Amino acid sequence: MQPMMRAMVLHKPGEALRLEKRPVPEPGPGEVRLRVEACAVCRTDLHVVDGELPLLHLPLVPGHEIVGIVECIGDGVSELVPGDRVGVPWLAHTCGHCAFCRLGRENLCDQPLFTGHGRDGGFATHVVAEAAFCLPLTVLTDAVHVAPLMCAGLIGWRSLRMAGDDALKLGIYGFGAAAHLITQVALHQGRNVHAFTRTGDIQAQKFARSLGAVWAGGSDETASELLDAAIIFAPVGELVPLALRAVRKGGRVVCGGIHMSDIPSFAYRLLWEERQLLSVANLTRADAAEFLRFALKVPLRVVTTTYPLENANEALDDLRAGRLLGAAVLVP
Repeated sequence: MQPMMRAMVLHKPGEALRLEKRPVPEPGPGEVRLRVEACAVCRTDLHVVDGELPLLHLPLVPGHEIVGIVECIGDGVSELVPGDRVGVPWLAHTCGHCAFCRLGRENLCDQPLFTGHGRDGGFATHVVAEAAFCLPLTVLTDAVHVAPLMCAGLIGWRSLRMAGDDALKLGIYGFGAAAHLITQVALHQGRNVHAFTRTGDIQAQKFARSLGAVWAGGSDETASELLDAAIIFAPVGELVPLALRAVRKGGRVVCGGIHMSDIPSFAYRLLWEERQLLSVANLTRADAAEFLRFALKVPLRVVTTTYPLENANEALDDLRAGRLLGAAVLVP
């Protein structure tokens, strides 16, 4: 009898995921099959499920912050063996030959695939991934602790780098999974963090201060001082002019999400004086290696709420409604 797996499957954007049994997939050439230990729930999963990102195919299994154990390998795989623990991030495949790939900017590849978007992801008991895009986790062993690092941590790390080494007074808009990790990184680097939350979200503001933020308030409030840079993790375009207003001359505003509501028009004077508005797109494997080395040296406090796989819709609802502190993690 063919072994079966369980998966939470999206059939139509805007609808709840359905729990289904499927045959356990076999890895093809260059691929590995993992037994999923944990998969964190990212805001990008919400954008996928809610139909805010175009999809290549349906039905689809979401989830791209995966930690799992290699069960079997396909032809041509030499870097991994059964029993290895690996992480699977958002970036699932690149073409390797476009101008961006040749320049080492694979996050901008012209023909990429993304986990839980272009190929099935980790809201399941098993997943197949391209071996070259799996991240070895030989030392990092706590699956629930590590899963949020696979996107919230990696995209936060890239966003922080784009904010600049001189951004010692840093604003963070949207205090969710990425923000709570990158606040800790920023503090370790000697920066001061100002946390901007949803208006009136006292719990999130207390959470930010407990992690070391020097100031926390609503996104409609003014920080205690002008900022060198700001990172926007919340997918809210209206925050862009507010963040530009909050940074000093020559400061940067970095948009750290893959999707954002429309940015309203704003006076040129907010951008003038050499302020910069930047976006972050995906990640590279070099970003991942760099961040995971950091995470080994500087243990991060990863705040999680765990859910059984079957409760994936509940986890998505809690994230959508802002009821979470830190990250939601599915545990098959």
